[in-house]
Amino acid sequence: MTYSIVARDPDTHALGVAVQTCNLAVGTWVPWAEAGVGAVATQAVAERTYGTLGLDLIAGRKTPQEALEALLAVDPRREFRQVAIVDRHGRVATHTGKRCLSHAGGRVGDAFSVQANMMARDTVWDAMAAAFENASGDFAERLLAALDAAEAEGGDIRGRRTAALLIVGPERATFPLVDLRVDHHPDPLAELRRLLQLHRAYTAEYEIPKFVDKGQLEAAHEAVNNIRRWAPDEPYLHYLSALHLAGPLNRREEALSLLRSLVEEQPVWLEYLRRDAAVNHFGQPGVSASLLEQLRKEKM
Repeated sequence: MTYSIVARDPDTHALGVAVQTCNLAVGTWVPWAEAGVGAVATQAVAERTYGTLGLDLIAGRKTPQEALEALLAVDPRREFRQVAIVDRHGRVATHTGKRCLSHAGGRVGDAFSVQANMMARDTVWDAMAAAFENASGDFAERLLAALDAAEAEGGDIRGRRTAALLIVGPERATFPLVDLRVDHHPDPLAELRRLLQLHRAYTAEYEIPKFVDKGQLEAAHEAVNNIRRWAPDEPYLHYLSALHLAGPLNRREEALSLLRSLVEEQPVWLEYLRRDAAVNHFGQPGVSASLLEQLRKEKM
């Protein structure tokens, strides 16, 4: 009742899962991944332990095929399951039970697997594989291209409501690189892409101090420009961009222009700047206070 892809990125060796279905909050059921270990999609009659235990078995040096066989062996409802596993080496294992609702099937490629059940057409998984193999862009874009291809072939016969994207790095780490979920939406794939753009913008803001610390001021300014491009309607990010511009990037007039636009549309940002200046929340002594003084003078 779902279509998904699990894959290892051939360039970065990141691991990821992307999925879409009709049920509520698919991100809490189907996609599982652990940095430096592997990724799992468990669907049809989804069983979460295929995710948790599957990753534990891989971390304990089982191959995906060995892990999957061990899980299926003790599962009395194995014929209702559809599961795919990829590990950090790009090895893949997959299973589609005989009692999964048609059309159900999948295809394994180089370090990836696509799988689907209860589809409008039996062409879905081949279209997904081709889209992933031929897509341009980064790993996230290629994963989403596979979902778009499934939808173009008719997708889930019941319709679309929820989607998720989970990506982890190639080395052991506590947190994922991307963890986005659309729990219920009339166009979940479009919404997932919108969230991915916001994720890129917030990530760019987090990276600005790193660029500054390395003396890479042009790269930091390019990150500010990317924020404007990826999140044109996200005022908090533009507020933070203004403080970066006025502080370490030494682009005060550009910062003031950005703040003027924000305050004109939403005066609350002037109050936010006042509170920021009162405690030096941004961590650049005097920057917020100086900007606040200038904006207040202009209002007098």
